[in-house]
Amino acid sequence: MTPPGLAQLEEELRTLKIVERPAVIKAIAEAREHGDLSENAEYHAARERQSFIEGRVAELEDIISRAQVIDISTLSGNQVRFGATVTLADEDSDDEVAYTIVGAHEADIKAGRMSVHSPLARALIGKNIGDTVEVTTPGGSKSYEIVDVKFV
Repeated sequence: MTPPGLAQLEEELRTLKIVERPAVIKAIAEAREHGDLSENAEYHAARERQSFIEGRVAELEDIISRAQVIDISTLSGNQVRFGATVTLADEDSDDEVAYTIVGAHEADIKAGRMSVHSPLARALIGKNIGDTVEVTTPGGSKSYEIVDVKFV
């Protein structure tokens, strides 16, 4: 995991504990005041939200406690590794796209962060600038040439 990815998870955990948890406890208390709990939709919705929050808190605490943080700023070279920002050229269309290879919990393909466990990332790991990789996608095989590798 990268340091920004860890910080994002820690912020989500902090928000859940400091903001969300107290808000749902207050909502449960207010719903209880309305009387019969068996027919109280607000009460059941608040309990479901509480269940989700507690589950997510436990999940985040587990992820954070087991996280291996890698400082990308100390890495360099032309070989694709975890944390690299890789510029690829589609060999069919010559379109270029750049992805940063990150941990599964911080991946967001729309933001250019690709999970290290994705098929494309697995094909790229260990390759160098100028190498070609072929990846099988649902739409068929795609070939990419590695144009650039940066560690930002």
